[in-house]
Amino acid sequence: MSEPVGRDDLERLLRAAQEGIAHAYAPYSGFPVGAAVLTVAGEVFAGCNVENAAYPLGLCAEAAALGSMVSTVGHRRLRAALVLIARPARAWPCGGCRQRLQEFMEAQAMVYAAGLGLEPVGVPFAQLLPWAFGGQDLAEPMT
Repeated sequence: MSEPVGRDDLERLLRAAQEGIAHAYAPYSGFPVGAAVLTVAGEVFAGCNVENAAYPLGLCAEAAALGSMVSTVGHRRLRAALVLIARPARAWPCGGCRQRLQEFMEAQAMVYAAGLGLEPVGVPFAQLLPWAFGGQDLAEPMT
């Protein structure tokens, strides 16, 4: 079971997401996003969204943060993830990113949404993707 995310770790996530959002490439939507993930070992990895004129080829900030983690230290279990948008509002991970996070998060791991000037709000991952499909589903024999 994941340990609760303390204020210090939440601040680390927020700072990393702020650094990520500063590098976001969002010329088409004007919707820059930064994300950060916290491993159970206390490592933090950030990412930003990278848009493309061929819209389906864009990259979400959460996917970029996960890619940074995996390419740097390999697969890690996550205690938390945070999504930050450059507006005074909050946005949660899209459906695709919820599925991406599922690969690395237990049900009780926390996901936070934050906006500029707003405190992050968090929920356990299971509330964002109930009945998640994961590797355990692939291990079950087909009948």
